[in-house]
Amino acid sequence: MFRRGYDIRMSVQQTVVSPLTQTKYQVRLDFGKPGLKRMTDADVIIWVDSLGQFETMSVQACAVEDATIIAADLTNRTAAAQWVLEHQVRLGRRVTIAVVAAGREGAFASHDALAAGAVIDALATAGIDFTSPEAAVVCAAFEGLQKAVGHLFTASVVGQEMIVAGEREKVVRAAQVDTRTDVKVLRLAS
Repeated sequence: MFRRGYDIRMSVQQTVVSPLTQTKYQVRLDFGKPGLKRMTDADVIIWVDSLGQFETMSVQACAVEDATIIAADLTNRTAAAQWVLEHQVRLGRRVTIAVVAAGREGAFASHDALAAGAVIDALATAGIDFTSPEAAVVCAAFEGLQKAVGHLFTASVVGQEMIVAGEREKVVRAAQVDTRTDVKVLRLAS
């Protein structure tokens, strides 16, 4: 029995979730340290810094405390996807994954967007494919440009900066797909 003037809708608390968090998707995408901060409910964060521009300690400091964080790039994308799949099996439940491309401070970084797309492509191949539109876009970019990745890395803004600084070999190695099987765990949540 309802009291006069009581609105049943007021008894249900509604939580407003920002669309920026992409919470309805298992695989999400964001960029930079602000993106790390937005992914507040991700179980696993895959930090994609394909040319090693950021310190891992600052990545851990920006990310939500109870998330597992691993590092991935073009060279270990398949190994990273396999690690996430095995982690999901160990936990016995579906995990949410935030792929966060490092990018450049305040600017778009094509090399990290392509590497993030490669990681998302590997996750989809492993069967983890309920992706946000943002994740689907960078995945499609990688799929469409996969044969040109080497050139795109060396021609990118950061790639050119590194080549001028004498680090051409580092850029060339970073543009190779699936050349490593190791996965660096930056933080394993308990």
